[in-house]
Amino acid sequence: MIQKPDPAMTKAKFEELQNKLRQLLLNRHPAAAEVARLAEFGDFSENVEYQLAKGRLRGINNKILEIENTLKNAEIIKLNHNNSTVQIGHAVTVEINNSPSNSAPNQLKTFSILGSAETDPNKNIISQNSPLGRALLGKKVGEKVKIGSKEKVKEYKIIEIK
Repeated sequence: MIQKPDPAMTKAKFEELQNKLRQLLLNRHPAAAEVARLAEFGDFSENVEYQLAKGRLRGINNKILEIENTLKNAEIIKLNHNNSTVQIGHAVTVEINNSPSNSAPNQLKTFSILGSAETDPNKNIISQNSPLGRALLGKKVGEKVKIGSKEKVKEYKIIEIK
């Protein structure tokens, strides 16, 4: 199953992509000039430098198209200050209860729920499309969700929504 791209992103991510696009557009001109210069040597099949420069230019052009498409379809996450239910853009503190067979103590963890373009597990930023993100959306403080398989289930109790 092919997953549809997730257009949700923060304003900061949108601006980051705009800056990256500007940089790529600035880099495209010198790359195109290099291709034109190397093309003057003729016999493209034997001109390795030309082939490499053409590949770099193609990569820049593809990245430009990708970013332009992402920006065109972007949906800026509007922070909702209604913290009664978990929504995209919220930070959610949960108490994680490992499966009953695991004697590890419960732990508190805070996850930010954003679009998949900003997912960073090392910073506890999860996608709204991740199993945990999907399970938490729409839930209230005190509610629990279970994630995992039969052998390893974790229960997440919502402690706070910010």
